[in-house]
Amino acid sequence: MTVYDYVIVGGGTAGCVLANRLTANGRFKVLMLEAGGEPKSPWIPIPAGFSKLLVNTRYNWRFQTAPEPNTKGRVIAVPRGKGLGGSSLINGMIYVRGQPGDYDAWEQAGAKGWNFQSMAPYFRKLEAYQHGGEGRGREGPMNVHRVNEMYPIAQAFLEAARQDGQPANSDYNASVQEGFGYYQVFQKQGRRWSAYDAYLKPIRRRANLEVVTGAQVQQLQMAQGRCVGLRYRVGEREVTVQAGREVILCAGTIQTPQLLELSGIGREDVLRQAGIPLQHRLDGVGENYIDHFATRMNWRLRNTLTLNEMARGWRLGLAVAEYARRRTGILTLGTGLVHGFVRTRKELATPDVQYFFVHASYANAAERILDRHPGMTLGVSQLRPKSVGSIHIQSADASQMPAIKPNFLDAEEDRQSMIEGMRIARRIVGQPALRDYIEAETSPGQGVTSDEQWLEFARDNGQTIYHPIGTCRMGEGPLAVVDSSLRVHGLAGLRVVDASVIPTMVSGNIQGAVMAVAERAADLILQEAV
Repeated sequence: MTVYDYVIVGGGTAGCVLANRLTANGRFKVLMLEAGGEPKSPWIPIPAGFSKLLVNTRYNWRFQTAPEPNTKGRVIAVPRGKGLGGSSLINGMIYVRGQPGDYDAWEQAGAKGWNFQSMAPYFRKLEAYQHGGEGRGREGPMNVHRVNEMYPIAQAFLEAARQDGQPANSDYNASVQEGFGYYQVFQKQGRRWSAYDAYLKPIRRRANLEVVTGAQVQQLQMAQGRCVGLRYRVGEREVTVQAGREVILCAGTIQTPQLLELSGIGREDVLRQAGIPLQHRLDGVGENYIDHFATRMNWRLRNTLTLNEMARGWRLGLAVAEYARRRTGILTLGTGLVHGFVRTRKELATPDVQYFFVHASYANAAERILDRHPGMTLGVSQLRPKSVGSIHIQSADASQMPAIKPNFLDAEEDRQSMIEGMRIARRIVGQPALRDYIEAETSPGQGVTSDEQWLEFARDNGQTIYHPIGTCRMGEGPLAVVDSSLRVHGLAGLRVVDASVIPTMVSGNIQGAVMAVAERAADLILQEAV
């Protein structure tokens, strides 16, 4: 049986960071296990290719929520990346650090030492921000670039925000998040820049790193209160490996608690129902599931071209030629063009709602099918939701999807932030700068005016925007799963490093936060290994 110092479960965002950092000094033998495959799709490096990958079962697990009354019994898609690079292969590439108070709240919730002062150096460490600025990193592995495709309708939207009294903000990742401007994205020379590109691809030849793809981990192996290894399957073959130092779970917010429960670690009633003997009781496993919920408001436009027309027919042919020649144009665009961070109530110290503007609209958002007419979309999302759900296994079969219950819109604060965020969005679009462009509001439509109608629209149409966290919460107390060093409470040799450890939501897209967590975790692991 092969023995490794560290066995990393999951080759996604956090796993790629750890594989790089833990093998850098050459002292430790590291095995990375990834259930997906190599990132070979030609759509991956093309930023606009995300629309193809989000419906591709080779690169997306295509999880779904259980039907819940808060969202009218709808089944909601929960995309998760599959393959080396994880969700950084298929996401919208948007980079948001969040607000300093987010990380201070982690510490206040029991995650000692995880305040913003301790996290800021790791954001700088991972960044190579092309536009510079105080407090920004310039030499990190993750290339960050401000969106540079500036279309007339986007400029008009920014002017409308100014007319509404909203501040301009060219760097929301600096000291102040509030305001409007162009998003920052993980791209390099017009191509997607994933965690695989930045962290794993450059080190694949290191002699002390072994990467196995197509490896579905079945169960952790325990002995006398310690995780000593695991069992995984490749095709029909089962393999057992030992970890001399640690097994590190980087399987993400959905699959990390799933694997813990399959191994008998979690809530006794959940395990009993699945027919799994209890190995170690941890009541917080699978609890504290939090995600960003969003509505998409749409307008039919006039007097301008939008992606709806530019992404079909002869215009698409021109766009492909432009991208092939210069790496510019519509194929460099992801899920957001212009950002907005707003306070829905003046008494709030910081923004509580995020906007995603793009000059496109979908006839079928789930399948990424664009409208035939010119359109634009404004995504509206509450930044720090208080509604909390759960993720738990339904059987002892590792291939069966767990029950995902987000409990969206359960908290009154969440409902009010969403309602006011949509109202402000309509008010901004109604400013003079957009008057010549707006033909009609198509969703939800001008007939929606009361709180009840806005909330009904959200319940009928809202979706996750793919930022699940929290199911192996970091901290202390009966529902904490890992301590402040990310070690699983009550067990030796087992650590969790992924979005599942984040105790409370980050104000924005979470990929940057996950990378910073992994960078800091690598330092903690190496400090303990001396």
